[in-house]
Amino acid sequence: MNYLVTGATGHLGSKVIANLIRNVGADSVTAAVHTPAKAIALKEQGVNVVPCDYLDVTSMTKAFTGQDVVIYIPSKTYEVLQRVTEFENSIKALQKANVSSVIFVSFYADQENNPFVMSPYYGYAPRKLATSGLHYAVIKNSLYADPLVPYLPELIERQKLIYPVGDQAMSFITSADSAEAIASLATQPNLRDAGQSYLLTQDKSLTMPELGQIMTKVTGHTIGYRPVTTQEFGQIYAEEGDGEELASMYAAGALGLFDQVTPDFKTITGHATEDMASFLERNYIEK
Repeated sequence: MNYLVTGATGHLGSKVIANLIRNVGADSVTAAVHTPAKAIALKEQGVNVVPCDYLDVTSMTKAFTGQDVVIYIPSKTYEVLQRVTEFENSIKALQKANVSSVIFVSFYADQENNPFVMSPYYGYAPRKLATSGLHYAVIKNSLYADPLVPYLPELIERQKLIYPVGDQAMSFITSADSAEAIASLATQPNLRDAGQSYLLTQDKSLTMPELGQIMTKVTGHTIGYRPVTTQEFGQIYAEEGDGEELASMYAAGALGLFDQVTPDFKTITGHATEDMASFLERNYIEK
Protein backbone atom coordinates (compact mmCIF):
# COMPACT_ATOMS: atom_id res chain seq x y z
CA MET A 1 0.00 0.00 0.00
CA ASN A 2 1.20 3.49 -0.85
CA TYR A 3 0.33 6.47 1.36
CA LEU A 4 0.65 10.14 0.40
CA VAL A 5 0.37 13.14 2.71
CA THR A 6 -0.19 16.67 1.43
CA GLY A 7 1.24 19.58 3.39
CA ALA A 8 3.84 17.10 4.60
CA THR A 9 6.36 19.65 5.90
CA GLY A 10 3.79 21.52 7.98
CA HIS A 11 3.30 21.27 11.74
CA LEU A 12 0.70 18.50 11.49
CA GLY A 13 1.83 16.94 8.22
CA SER A 14 5.34 16.25 9.46
CA LYS A 15 3.94 14.42 12.49
CA VAL A 16 1.59 12.37 10.30
CA ILE A 17 4.56 11.39 8.12
CA ALA A 18 6.55 10.31 11.20
CA ASN A 19 3.67 8.11 12.37
CA LEU A 20 3.25 6.55 8.94
CA ILE A 21 6.96 5.76 8.78
CA ARG A 22 6.62 3.89 12.08
CA ASN A 23 3.44 2.13 10.94
CA VAL A 24 4.20 1.10 7.35
CA GLY A 25 7.83 2.01 6.62
CA ALA A 26 9.32 4.98 4.78
CA ASP A 27 9.33 3.25 1.40
CA SER A 28 5.50 3.21 1.43
CA VAL A 29 5.19 6.92 2.25
CA THR A 30 5.15 9.90 -0.10
CA ALA A 31 5.36 13.51 1.03
CA ALA A 32 3.57 15.93 -1.30
CA VAL A 33 4.97 19.41 -0.77
CA HIS A 34 4.81 22.79 -2.44
CA THR A 35 8.58 23.29 -2.14
CA PRO A 36 10.53 19.99 -2.33
CA ALA A 37 13.75 21.76 -1.31
CA LYS A 38 12.27 22.11 2.18
CA ALA A 39 11.81 18.34 2.48
CA ILE A 40 15.46 17.23 2.39
CA ALA A 41 15.18 15.67 5.86
CA LEU A 42 12.28 13.51 4.67
CA LYS A 43 14.27 12.32 1.67
CA GLU A 44 17.11 11.37 3.99
CA GLN A 45 14.65 9.19 5.91
CA GLY A 46 13.74 7.32 2.72
CA VAL A 47 10.43 9.07 2.12
CA ASN A 48 9.51 9.80 -1.48
CA VAL A 49 9.05 13.55 -2.00
CA VAL A 50 6.96 14.97 -4.85
CA PRO A 51 5.94 18.53 -5.79
CA CYS A 52 2.28 19.34 -5.29
CA ASP A 53 0.56 22.66 -5.97
CA TYR A 54 -3.09 22.90 -4.89
CA LEU A 55 -3.72 25.36 -7.72
CA ASP A 56 -2.27 23.05 -10.39
CA VAL A 57 -4.38 19.99 -11.20
CA THR A 58 -1.65 18.53 -13.41
CA SER A 59 0.99 18.56 -10.68
CA MET A 60 -1.42 17.03 -8.19
CA THR A 61 -2.56 14.33 -10.61
CA LYS A 62 1.06 13.35 -11.17
CA ALA A 63 1.73 13.34 -7.42
CA PHE A 64 -1.38 11.27 -6.63
CA THR A 65 -0.90 8.66 -9.37
CA GLY A 66 0.01 5.27 -7.94
CA GLN A 67 -1.16 6.16 -4.43
CA ASP A 68 -3.64 3.97 -2.55
CA VAL A 69 -4.45 6.42 0.26
CA VAL A 70 -4.12 10.19 0.12
CA ILE A 71 -4.25 12.14 3.38
CA TYR A 72 -5.37 15.62 2.42
CA ILE A 73 -4.25 18.36 4.81
CA PRO A 74 -5.54 21.75 3.59
CA SER A 75 -3.46 24.87 3.19
CA LYS A 76 -3.44 27.47 5.95
CA THR A 77 -5.03 30.34 4.05
CA TYR A 78 -8.02 32.12 5.59
CA GLU A 79 -9.33 32.92 2.09
CA VAL A 80 -12.43 30.74 1.79
CA LEU A 81 -12.62 30.96 -2.01
CA GLN A 82 -9.00 29.92 -2.39
CA ARG A 83 -9.47 26.96 -0.06
CA VAL A 84 -12.54 25.88 -2.03
CA THR A 85 -10.67 26.26 -5.31
CA GLU A 86 -7.77 24.21 -3.95
CA PHE A 87 -10.14 21.46 -2.85
CA GLU A 88 -12.03 21.45 -6.15
CA ASN A 89 -8.69 21.04 -7.93
CA SER A 90 -7.68 18.29 -5.53
CA ILE A 91 -10.88 16.32 -6.13
CA LYS A 92 -10.30 16.51 -9.88
CA ALA A 93 -6.73 15.28 -9.44
CA LEU A 94 -7.76 12.45 -7.11
CA GLN A 95 -10.35 11.28 -9.64
CA LYS A 96 -7.94 11.50 -12.57
CA ALA A 97 -5.27 9.60 -10.62
CA ASN A 98 -7.77 6.86 -9.63
CA VAL A 99 -6.87 7.12 -5.96
CA SER A 100 -8.58 4.41 -3.93
CA SER A 101 -9.11 6.25 -0.62
CA VAL A 102 -8.99 9.79 0.74
CA ILE A 103 -8.77 11.05 4.30
CA PHE A 104 -9.78 14.68 4.60
CA VAL A 105 -8.29 16.43 7.63
CA SER A 106 -10.84 18.96 8.83
CA PHE A 107 -11.87 21.06 11.83
CA TYR A 108 -15.08 20.96 13.83
CA ALA A 109 -16.41 24.25 12.52
CA ASP A 110 -18.87 22.82 10.04
CA GLN A 111 -22.11 23.71 11.84
CA GLU A 112 -24.60 25.79 9.87
CA ASN A 113 -24.66 28.56 12.49
CA ASN A 114 -20.88 28.70 13.04
CA PRO A 115 -19.53 32.28 12.65
CA PHE A 116 -15.87 31.23 12.21
CA VAL A 117 -14.68 32.71 8.90
CA MET A 118 -13.60 29.28 7.59
CA SER A 119 -16.87 27.57 8.52
CA PRO A 120 -18.23 27.72 4.93
CA TYR A 121 -15.23 25.71 3.75
CA TYR A 122 -15.53 23.08 6.46
CA GLY A 123 -19.22 22.70 5.68
CA TYR A 124 -18.59 22.46 1.93
CA ALA A 125 -15.68 19.99 1.80
CA PRO A 126 -17.41 16.84 3.17
CA ARG A 127 -20.40 17.47 0.94
CA LYS A 128 -18.09 17.75 -2.05
CA LEU A 129 -16.48 14.46 -1.07
CA ALA A 130 -19.90 12.83 -0.78
CA THR A 131 -20.61 13.69 -4.42
CA SER A 132 -17.15 12.74 -5.71
CA GLY A 133 -17.51 8.98 -6.04
CA LEU A 134 -14.33 8.56 -3.97
CA HIS A 135 -13.90 6.31 -0.96
CA TYR A 136 -13.24 8.68 1.93
CA ALA A 137 -13.39 9.55 5.60
CA VAL A 138 -13.41 12.95 7.30
CA ILE A 139 -11.35 13.38 10.46
CA LYS A 140 -11.99 16.63 12.33
CA ASN A 141 -9.67 18.18 14.88
CA SER A 142 -10.90 20.06 17.89
CA LEU A 143 -8.85 23.05 19.06
CA TYR A 144 -5.12 22.38 19.20
CA ALA A 145 -3.68 22.31 22.71
CA ASP A 146 -0.17 23.00 21.39
CA PRO A 147 -0.41 26.83 21.16
CA LEU A 148 -1.27 26.98 24.86
CA VAL A 149 2.33 26.13 25.78
CA PRO A 150 4.03 29.19 24.22
CA TYR A 151 1.03 31.24 25.36
CA LEU A 152 1.66 30.45 29.03
CA PRO A 153 4.24 33.23 29.68
CA GLU A 154 1.75 35.82 28.42
CA LEU A 155 -0.99 34.30 30.55
CA ILE A 156 1.26 34.31 33.61
CA GLU A 157 1.91 38.01 33.03
CA ARG A 158 -1.79 38.74 32.48
CA GLN A 159 -2.76 36.42 35.35
CA LYS A 160 -5.82 35.44 33.38
CA LEU A 161 -7.21 33.84 30.25
CA ILE A 162 -9.08 36.29 28.05
CA TYR A 163 -10.82 34.08 25.48
CA PRO A 164 -14.24 35.60 24.73
CA VAL A 165 -16.27 32.42 25.23
CA GLY A 166 -18.10 33.18 28.48
CA ASP A 167 -19.10 30.11 30.46
CA GLN A 168 -18.92 27.74 27.49
CA ALA A 169 -16.54 24.77 27.47
CA MET A 170 -14.16 23.95 24.62
CA SER A 171 -12.54 20.67 23.58
CA PHE A 172 -8.88 20.25 22.69
CA ILE A 173 -6.54 17.74 21.05
CA THR A 174 -2.75 17.72 20.82
CA SER A 175 -1.21 17.70 17.35
CA ALA A 176 0.72 14.56 18.33
CA ASP A 177 -2.51 12.72 19.14
CA SER A 178 -4.16 14.07 16.01
CA ALA A 179 -1.29 12.87 13.82
CA GLU A 180 -1.33 9.43 15.43
CA ALA A 181 -5.05 9.05 14.79
CA ILE A 182 -4.80 10.26 11.19
CA ALA A 183 -1.95 7.87 10.37
CA SER A 184 -3.72 4.99 12.13
CA LEU A 185 -6.97 5.66 10.28
CA ALA A 186 -5.10 5.56 6.98
CA THR A 187 -4.20 1.91 7.54
CA GLN A 188 -7.70 0.73 8.54
CA PRO A 189 -9.94 0.39 5.45
CA ASN A 190 -12.93 -0.69 7.56
CA LEU A 191 -12.84 2.71 9.30
CA ARG A 192 -11.88 4.97 6.39
CA ASP A 193 -13.70 4.07 3.18
CA ALA A 194 -17.43 4.58 3.75
CA GLY A 195 -17.77 8.32 4.30
CA GLN A 196 -17.21 8.08 8.05
CA SER A 197 -16.76 11.27 10.08
CA TYR A 198 -14.63 11.43 13.22
CA LEU A 199 -14.01 14.19 15.75
CA LEU A 200 -10.76 14.05 17.72
CA THR A 201 -11.05 15.39 21.27
CA GLN A 202 -9.55 14.82 24.67
CA ASP A 203 -11.73 12.96 27.15
CA LYS A 204 -13.11 16.14 28.69
CA SER A 205 -14.04 19.60 27.44
CA LEU A 206 -12.93 22.51 29.62
CA THR A 207 -14.50 25.78 30.66
CA MET A 208 -11.99 28.60 30.84
CA PRO A 209 -11.96 28.65 34.67
CA GLU A 210 -11.19 24.91 34.56
CA LEU A 211 -8.40 25.47 32.05
CA GLY A 212 -7.04 28.28 34.21
CA GLN A 213 -7.00 25.99 37.23
CA ILE A 214 -4.96 23.40 35.32
CA MET A 215 -2.53 26.09 34.17
CA THR A 216 -2.23 27.44 37.70
CA LYS A 217 -1.30 24.01 39.01
CA VAL A 218 1.21 23.37 36.20
CA THR A 219 2.96 26.76 36.33
CA GLY A 220 2.62 27.66 40.00
CA HIS A 221 1.24 31.05 38.92
CA THR A 222 -2.39 32.06 39.38
CA ILE A 223 -4.19 32.17 36.04
CA GLY A 224 -7.84 33.12 36.30
CA TYR A 225 -10.43 33.99 33.68
CA ARG A 226 -11.61 37.43 32.69
CA PRO A 227 -12.87 37.42 29.10
CA VAL A 228 -12.55 40.38 26.80
CA THR A 229 -15.12 41.05 24.09
CA THR A 230 -14.76 39.40 20.71
CA GLN A 231 -13.90 42.79 19.18
CA GLU A 232 -11.24 43.47 21.82
CA PHE A 233 -9.72 40.03 21.27
CA GLY A 234 -9.40 40.70 17.53
CA GLN A 235 -7.73 44.04 18.21
CA ILE A 236 -5.28 42.58 20.74
CA TYR A 237 -3.97 40.05 18.22
CA ALA A 238 -4.40 42.13 15.06
CA GLU A 239 -0.65 42.65 14.73
CA GLU A 240 -0.14 38.90 14.42
CA GLY A 241 -2.24 38.96 11.24
CA ASP A 242 -5.11 36.72 12.25
CA GLY A 243 -6.87 38.62 15.03
CA GLU A 244 -10.23 38.88 13.27
CA GLU A 245 -10.14 35.23 12.22
CA LEU A 246 -9.36 34.03 15.73
CA ALA A 247 -12.02 36.31 17.17
CA SER A 248 -14.60 34.76 14.83
CA MET A 249 -13.51 31.30 15.97
CA TYR A 250 -14.00 32.17 19.64
CA ALA A 251 -17.36 33.70 18.76
CA ALA A 252 -18.28 30.15 17.74
CA GLY A 253 -16.94 28.95 21.07
CA ALA A 254 -19.20 31.40 22.87
CA LEU A 255 -22.17 29.75 21.14
CA GLY A 256 -21.18 26.39 22.63
CA LEU A 257 -20.12 24.98 19.26
CA PHE A 258 -16.71 23.72 20.39
CA ASP A 259 -17.67 21.72 23.48
CA GLN A 260 -18.20 18.30 21.87
CA VAL A 261 -16.41 15.27 23.29
CA THR A 262 -16.23 11.94 21.46
CA PRO A 263 -14.55 8.53 21.88
CA ASP A 264 -13.42 8.64 18.24
CA PHE A 265 -9.70 8.87 19.03
CA LYS A 266 -9.89 5.66 21.05
CA THR A 267 -12.01 4.00 18.36
CA ILE A 268 -9.24 4.65 15.85
CA THR A 269 -6.13 4.08 17.98
CA GLY A 270 -7.31 1.75 20.74
CA HIS A 271 -6.20 4.00 23.61
CA ALA A 272 -7.09 7.29 25.26
CA THR A 273 -5.72 10.71 24.37
CA GLU A 274 -3.25 12.61 26.50
CA ASP A 275 -5.19 14.89 28.84
CA MET A 276 -4.58 18.63 29.14
CA ALA A 277 -2.85 18.53 32.52
CA SER A 278 -0.39 15.86 31.41
CA PHE A 279 0.32 17.66 28.13
CA LEU A 280 1.03 21.01 29.78
CA GLU A 281 3.13 19.44 32.54
CA ARG A 282 5.22 17.60 29.96
CA ASN A 283 5.85 20.66 27.81
CA TYR A 284 5.95 23.66 30.16
CA ILE A 285 9.40 24.95 31.00
CA GLU A 286 9.51 27.76 33.54
CA LYS A 287 11.64 30.72 32.44
